[in-house]
Amino acid sequence: MNCSKAFAAAVLFAAAPVSAETVIKFATLAPAGSTWMKVMTEFDKELQAKTGGQVKFKFYPGGVQGDEKDVVRKMRLGQLQSAGVTGVGLGEITPEVRVLDAPFLFDNTAEVDHVLKTFDKDLSGALEAKGFALIGWTEVGFVQLFTNTPVKAPADAKRVKMWMWEGDPIAEAAFKAFGVEPRPLSITDVMTSLQTGLIDGVYASPMAALALQWFTKTKFVSPVPLAYSAGAVIVSKKIVDGLPADQKAALLDLGKKHMRRLTELGRAENESALKTVAKEGLTLVEKPSPELLKQYEEIGVKARRDLAGKLYSAQLLERIEKSLVEFRKSGKAGAAKRPS
Repeated sequence: MNCSKAFAAAVLFAAAPVSAETVIKFATLAPAGSTWMKVMTEFDKELQAKTGGQVKFKFYPGGVQGDEKDVVRKMRLGQLQSAGVTGVGLGEITPEVRVLDAPFLFDNTAEVDHVLKTFDKDLSGALEAKGFALIGWTEVGFVQLFTNTPVKAPADAKRVKMWMWEGDPIAEAAFKAFGVEPRPLSITDVMTSLQTGLIDGVYASPMAALALQWFTKTKFVSPVPLAYSAGAVIVSKKIVDGLPADQKAALLDLGKKHMRRLTELGRAENESALKTVAKEGLTLVEKPSPELLKQYEEIGVKARRDLAGKLYSAQLLERIEKSLVEFRKSGKAGAAKRPS
């Protein structure tokens, strides 16, 4: 009798479902030891604690899985399940999201936060429609011009041998509106091209210009950001939908918390980087007059219109621009510092 009971118990135990561990393979261009990876490691640690170790990340930093186009392709194939990407990677999924990178759209971080909150359903919905879930928004920061001749007015840009990231439609539209013919190059060719004089101007966030050492080959920093550069951590929607409700909630809730912290850290680092390059000898060009600022605004409008229908819809752009006008009138937009 005892043997029969033991055998029955063993059969029932063997038939019982075992909670499978979910390992989310995450890739990014951000190097090991960077702020991105430090925050992701903290996120992973808290996620494992919250789910009893049932959901965890496996990290592939530093571009070991290829560039962002490669990573998105591998996510579609199921070889990777998550990634930290810039607007380039987001554009590979759905060009609509690149409206965030549109030239001269934002003046400061308060406006960025307003648009991300107000249009979250539009933007995250565009990603979900392509099979990707948003863990949280983050950013590269505001992109400024680093040049060897000062760009005090839009017309000055025509004298610069400007680099353009090969295949970047945002930069292409912006420089076209300036009347500038940029030199398209791979990002890996930029430093050599600065050294040889093939180019004498680049665009980057202060943090990127410092990390890539591009600032060492330039002399001036434009005070008017060319654009805002968005970023995000995404995960396969299939993975998210396959998690039990409590694990799904932990992944998404903790993700938003940690990505917000990453955004705040990145903003502080960009501010610090701008001060560092100034101490190293770069000159921050004086802020333009209201008349010149109007010229920049007109260039931004032209560039954004040229991109409408190619990357994002004209309707979405119009809604975002209208929302920003109303936000600026409210006085809340002035609460955040301008990036320069």
